[in-house]
Amino acid sequence: MTHEELEEGTILSLDFAKLRKVANCESDVLPAVAQDALTGELLIVGYANELALETARECGMATFWSTSRNELWIKGKTSGDYLNIKEIRVNCEQNSILYLVTPAGKGSCHTKDRTGTARPGCYYRRIKKDGSLEFVAED
Repeated sequence: MTHEELEEGTILSLDFAKLRKVANCESDVLPAVAQDALTGELLIVGYANELALETARECGMATFWSTSRNELWIKGKTSGDYLNIKEIRVNCEQNSILYLVTPAGKGSCHTKDRTGTARPGCYYRRIKKDGSLEFVAED
């Protein structure tokens, strides 16, 4: 399946092996979720290592560790669609973090809608009862 089919298609193709791949990346990581502080919308789920968390705290922007590229990823550094951190929270077991953010660009997702604008978040399709995907209405 191509990236375009994966990101823009209507065929469900979940990556159930993702956590195995994450476990084999070169850095110890934990889940890092970015949520819009104003609307509560879930924008991105990624991973953070100690460097990503330290960088996020220092620069005030949602920062992740790319488990596929094994490199630091400051969201928006190339697109301009930064996620400014209002607050960083940790869960009860201290094995995930939550970035409460204010989006500073046109969107949060690296994919674009039909007008060519970055989507607000990465959760732009829903799973239908028949197992296929459909796009959530885009204005």
